[in-house]
Amino acid sequence: MALTKEYPVGIYTFDKIRLSDLFYVDKTRYVYNITHKFNYVFLGRPRRFGKSLLVDTLQCYFEAKKELFKGLALDALEREWIKYPVLRFDMSTIKAVDASGVRDRLNSMLHDYENIYGRVEVEKSFGDRLIGLIKRAYAQSGQKVVLLIDEYDSALLKVMHNKAVFDELREILRDFYAPIKICDA
Repeated sequence: MALTKEYPVGIYTFDKIRLSDLFYVDKTRYVYNITHKFNYVFLGRPRRFGKSLLVDTLQCYFEAKKELFKGLALDALEREWIKYPVLRFDMSTIKAVDASGVRDRLNSMLHDYENIYGRVEVEKSFGDRLIGLIKRAYAQSGQKVVLLIDEYDSALLKVMHNKAVFDELREILRDFYAPIKICDA
């Protein structure tokens, strides 16, 4: 009797799936296509549809972890394997349902990258800090910066029934997301 691979139920990390030799449906040709055709990609799919795994796969790709793609479609398609600085924000880690908790979590996520790329004290707002991170990551690497955001609306969905809190959190997140357009170049 032939052994079959196990399904990666509840596993959302590409490297863990690949290194553990779990069952994986190769859709990496789509990763190649979207990364070579589009500057921005918004993926709105139902829950449990593989969005977080795709974000993780994109991170591995942009970090040039070529060994993880061995034998997959992307391995044959990609010739350059350029390592880009990746800023990944998983908004599902925001468990708070108030402004203070959301600010604390955003501060923590930004702080993690500021430990790598530095921070300038005049950068006070979330938006200014993100702009600074993008500029410094670009200056230090010489490569465009990849910004990956998973579950971008998670904090808002938790409070959508409370208009006052929803509006307050929306303003905080608007400040955080505003630099994306500004930093397009």
